[in-house]
This record gives sequence, C-alpha cells and structure tokens, in this order.
Amino acid sequence: MRRDSIFYKIFQQFPAILFEIVEIPPENAAQYRFDSVAVKEPSFTIDGVFLPPESSTGVVYFCEVQFQRDELLYERLFGESFLYFYRNRNRFSDWQAVVIYPSRSKEQSQFYPYEDLIQGHRVHRVYLNELGAIGDLPLGLSVMG
Repeated sequence: MRRDSIFYKIFQQFPAILFEIVEIPPENAAQYRFDSVAVKEPSFTIDGVFLPPESSTGVVYFCEVQFQRDELLYERLFGESFLYFYRNRNRFSDWQAVVIYPSRSKEQSQFYPYEDLIQGHRVHRVYLNELGAIGDLPLGLSVMG
C-alpha cells in the first residue's frame, strides 16, 4: 500500500516515466497525464453463460448470438465476460467465449484492440452459413442453421 502511494506521486508528477519501461512508447508520451479513475459498473446482460458443474472448478463459457452488426460487440463481450470472471474467479479455472453469427457479414468490422484475444484459443467465432449443408449436420447444429 505504501509503495502504491509512492508510485502514485511519482506518476502524478512525471507521467512520462512509465513510457521509459514500455518497449514501444507512444510518440506523444511526454503529453500524457496520470490519473486514478474509478470505473462504475454498468448493468451487463450476457446472452448466455455455460457454467461447469458446481463440484468442479472448470471452464466457464460465455455465448453471444449476434444476428445484426454491432460495432461494439467485442468491447461489450469482453467487458461483461471479464467482469463476470473477475467476480467469480474462485469458481472457474478458465474461460472461453463463443460468438455465433449467421454469416461473416454480421461481424464487427474493426476489432484491432482485441485482435489477440479474438485470434487466440479462448474465442470461437461460428458462422452458421459455413457449417455445411443442413442435412449433413448433427441435429442440434441443423436446428441453429
């Protein structure tokens, strides 16, 4: 706690110090200012959360079904999922997210800040029109298609 207040004071007076330890600092590092902010918790509603059995600390799956383009989908998905995981961290060992689209055309067009997450192993994007012919799919998937 005491160390935190020392760093707070240092960063308050000399915010550019942070960028001395960042590999690729922004060009305008000298113009940054430091502040401590409180993030108020908005009300979130996650489309679906698949919970592991209570007897184990398994993986929690977040599911989002998106049939219209939403240019803030990933911001919302990760904000909601991370907050939920944070609040319930003792119950789960890991998390996964599944986003179901009717087609690629409905996906958020720009997701640069989240590209590492989206391209990683925790986020699964499903495009229903790419699953195959309805008659060839397992019953559960054919109902979705």
